[in-house]
Order: sequence, then structure tokens, then C-alpha cells
Amino acid sequence: MATTTTHLTFSPVFPSLSPPRHRHSHSLTLQPQRKATTKAFGSDKLGDFGARDPFPAEVESGFGEKVLGNVDTEHKILIPNVSALSLAAQHCSPLSPLHTPMSIDDAHKLLRKVVGWRLLDEEGGLKLQCLWKLRDFKCGVELVNRIYKVTEATCHFPNLHLEQPNLVRAELWTSSIGGLSMNDFIVAAKIDEIKTSDLVPRKRVWA
Repeated sequence: MATTTTHLTFSPVFPSLSPPRHRHSHSLTLQPQRKATTKAFGSDKLGDFGARDPFPAEVESGFGEKVLGNVDTEHKILIPNVSALSLAAQHCSPLSPLHTPMSIDDAHKLLRKVVGWRLLDEEGGLKLQCLWKLRDFKCGVELVNRIYKVTEATCHFPNLHLEQPNLVRAELWTSSIGGLSMNDFIVAAKIDEIKTSDLVPRKRVWA
């Protein structure tokens, strides 16, 4: 009996690709408007901030030409004022004896920006106080020396008390005005940055 072999050939069929249809473009005409100026206001101590400068890659991309906006808008980059900087980065300023002492409400607001300090409301006016419990008397002397080195450039020195056997007490106020000023908080913030980890009592490790 004869065997018949049939060969079937398949040709792959690919869908025809047509170029994408272009969407209709619509032109938008912007009418000149009044100049708009944006300013930051506020009574807080954070200062005024503006937009950042574009990165080089952004400038090369020409992104500014692709953004629709009011061509008459006036843009300003506002530089942060001095009060926007951290307290430790600021400098003490000379004060007139006629300068009004800081109110207790303002003092409580600034107290959140310094670590370990508390307010004393005494008869002579408000003061700042901070206590350090150290390893021994020698460490207390070392801390007093470190505080002096930090505050020497400010010309606004705290009252320092080295109490036996291992306690250092610092008090800040502006005696010329009979109370607290911004200078006291600036110095307190600078003192906060002093390294004390090598002076405090060592933790006991139980086996």
C-alpha cells in the first residue's frame, strides 16, 4: 500500500504597522495680565524662602520654554534672613541698656530650640539655667574650660558654678537689661554643641 506524504508550509503573517496618528495641536494664546508679586510675611523666626536655582541638567533641557505661564509674573528669590539660621550659627549683638527684656512668652518659644535649659523667673528677671552631672571633679573643670572657649568669641559669658563633687551649673541672662535677650539663647545653643559624652558617668555593664 503506497503512503502519501503531504508537506504543509506556513508563512507567518505580521500585522501591518502604520505610523502613529498625530494628535491635533491646539495653540493657546495668553493675554498679558497684571504683574503678580509673591512675598512671604509672618511674625515667626523662620525668615523668607524663595525657589531654588535650576540644576545644570534642567537648564540644558530647556524646561523653561515648555512651561506655560504668565510672562509678566515677577519672580523673586528671597534670601533667608538672619533669624532663619539656627541659633548656634548666629552672632551676639550689642544691646542698649534701654533695650526691653524678652517676654516670658517669647522665651518659652525659644526654649524649644535649646536642649537641657530651663527658665528661672527670679526677682531680678528671667534667666536660663542648665545643669550637667559629670563623672568627677576633673571632668567638671574640663567642661568649664570648653564652655569658656566656645563663649569667648561671643563676649557674652554665662555664670558658671563648679559644685562638688561633679556638678556644673550655668546661668545666662543679660544683666544690662535685667532679663533675657536673644544673645542668651544664641550662647545657650552654642554651648549645646559642646561634646560632653566623654565627661559624663560611664554606664555600668553587668555580666
